[in-house]
Amino acid sequence: MNLLTIVLLAVALGVDAFSVCLGIGLVGVSRRRSLLLIAIIAVFHVIMPLTGWWAGETLGAYLGRLAGIVGAVLLFFLGGRMIYAAVRCGVPEVTYAVLPGTVVLLSLGASVSMDALAVGFTLGVYRYEPLVVAVTVGLVAGLMTALGLGLGRVISAWVGRRAQLVGGLILFAVGVNLLR
Repeated sequence: MNLLTIVLLAVALGVDAFSVCLGIGLVGVSRRRSLLLIAIIAVFHVIMPLTGWWAGETLGAYLGRLAGIVGAVLLFFLGGRMIYAAVRCGVPEVTYAVLPGTVVLLSLGASVSMDALAVGFTLGVYRYEPLVVAVTVGLVAGLMTALGLGLGRVISAWVGRRAQLVGGLILFAVGVNLLR
């Protein structure tokens, strides 16, 4: 596997993180939470391919579907919370309560990196160097997370007070996509 192939694989695996963080960035998140979320998603994108490499294909088939469901429920919760706040509470300019705790951040990081678990199963079969692939995937996922959060923040300035509603709808759409 050449470097270009690894980077393209990493970008494909980072799309979920980018999409979710675009929605979160629309609402606004503190710099501290942003950095924590970037680190968590990057670390999960390193751990998951390595775990998949070690775990084997059978375990991944069961975990993959369950993780998609858990991830979708989490996104529905976050998206619903944002939509509710936008409709009922009149949408504050910026709210940092979208990511209420570290457990939610860890769950979010795990849910957007589950596809990397499945990719890990192929690393051993095709004799790819798993650590090189996993670190590349983690770095790219971290960059895409940061890009999603930053782009969401920029778009939020354009969208204005409707940013929370738009962000909630994006999270819902990503959640629906995880259920497919």
